[in-house]
Amino acid sequence: MTWLAEATRTVTTGYTGQAAGYPSLFLLVFLGSLVPVVPTGALVSSAAVVAFHRPEPFTSALVFAAASSAAFLGDIALYWLGRRGMRSKNGSRWLEAIRSRAPEERLAQARGKLAEHGVAVLVLSRLVPAGRIPVMLACLMAEWPLRRFVRGNLPACLAWAATYQVIGIVGGSLFPEPWEGVVLAVVLTVVISAAPGLVRRVR
Repeated sequence: MTWLAEATRTVTTGYTGQAAGYPSLFLLVFLGSLVPVVPTGALVSSAAVVAFHRPEPFTSALVFAAASSAAFLGDIALYWLGRRGMRSKNGSRWLEAIRSRAPEERLAQARGKLAEHGVAVLVLSRLVPAGRIPVMLACLMAEWPLRRFVRGNLPACLAWAATYQVIGIVGGSLFPEPWEGVVLAVVLTVVISAAPGLVRRVR
């Protein structure tokens, strides 16, 4: 949560200054795609809140462009590293780091759904909390070529960025001050992200 607070502060500070907030958002989301522990959804929602309260035109469109392109490129880089890990000894460390984030049960479910529904599962995996990594691993184990992964990942990243931006816009519209909307957006995204894990523990 300390990292999240600092990252959110960086994004909001950048927006209050000049256009530096957009490169900051792009970089944070890109790194978050490579390091799955980073809550990128909260960053996008926070940036969307701040953009909603800015008088300049096209701020929301720029947030969407920065977030979706960063997520897309980060996913492609992570998948490329995973394919490299499947074929080389040095890359296997990165692949093992990715796999440690996906429980065996989730991975088995992802492989079954991927075999049955194909690209549609890849699109939905970006919208389901903790669903991206198991499905990406399933694609690696099914030996999907990079081109096929790219075709499925593009609409997935667009839908993901739009979803979290809507959460931010809703939060921003409910409060007169941007920081209040940021707090609500962060809380909502954290709750959404934590919900599947809590449900599994209760079961």
